[in-house]
Amino acid sequence: MTEEIVFCKGGGCTAKLGPDLLSHVLGKIPRGEKDPDLLIGYDSRDDAAVYQITEDTAIVQTLDFFPPMLEDPYLFGQIAAANALSDIYAMGGTVKTALNILCFPEKMDLNILGKIMQGGAEKVIEAGGTLAGGHSIADADVKYGLSVMGIVNPKQIYANDKGRPSDVLIFTKKLGVGLVCNANRVGQEIHACTDVTGFGFLGHLSEMINSSISAEIDSISIPVIKGAMHCAEEFLLTAAAQRNRNHVAERVSFSRYIPFAMEELLFDPQTSGGLLFAVKKEDAAAFEKELREAGMPAAIVGRFTEKKEKDIYVN
Repeated sequence: MTEEIVFCKGGGCTAKLGPDLLSHVLGKIPRGEKDPDLLIGYDSRDDAAVYQITEDTAIVQTLDFFPPMLEDPYLFGQIAAANALSDIYAMGGTVKTALNILCFPEKMDLNILGKIMQGGAEKVIEAGGTLAGGHSIADADVKYGLSVMGIVNPKQIYANDKGRPSDVLIFTKKLGVGLVCNANRVGQEIHACTDVTGFGFLGHLSEMINSSISAEIDSISIPVIKGAMHCAEEFLLTAAAQRNRNHVAERVSFSRYIPFAMEELLFDPQTSGGLLFAVKKEDAAAFEKELREAGMPAAIVGRFTEKKEKDIYVN
């Protein structure tokens, strides 16, 4: 009797370790002597590392991979690649090169492997980058992603915690990826930016909060994937969302009118989720229009305010 190899066991960014666990471990890792040219490292909560090499040029470096969250290997390859590439964009950078990271069972159909890598390669090319190689290992389960290198002007980095009071928050994609996948299985002046992935909308928004600001979110304005609210109402929830809730809930104040399903969407881990921008108030409407004209379901979803008792208020 041969062992059946299952391609999709449920993955994407729902497979990532919880933020509490990561914080506990990372806090104990030796840092070494600080390099003044390392502008952003893992002592921050940003999406990628940034290392300055000249006055006008810095390298942006990131790595991301995860197991499949859907049955189509080609589409999985595209999503995993886009998820890693978005870290470069979240820092304001331009993609240059990428390396494949691949775990694959030796007994699985090699056509599946080819489709995954084809999807990933096409997304790298679409981003204007070059796929320069990679590494693979035999494993019991499929996992795929990219290590990506880009460049950015050090004076134009979009760090995730540089928002200012009165900035407007603009989100570029619909929420609900984790809920829907789980149900299927059962130009302008930008002050700050992050991509919303495994820690959910509220988890990544909390990383943007600094000592001088809080955030107010207009929940009714947030784009949502069709059917995601129903999935939450039916309690088709993910363990990763509950880890996200446990990590950040104390920093959030929900209006009493916010239904449980909307709370769950805001904690829901996103795979290749949208970018969340903090934009100068005067530029917000024009920037939202530009994103929509580019075909994205972007929306103004809130604003930063002067510091209040809680970090985030959801209305």
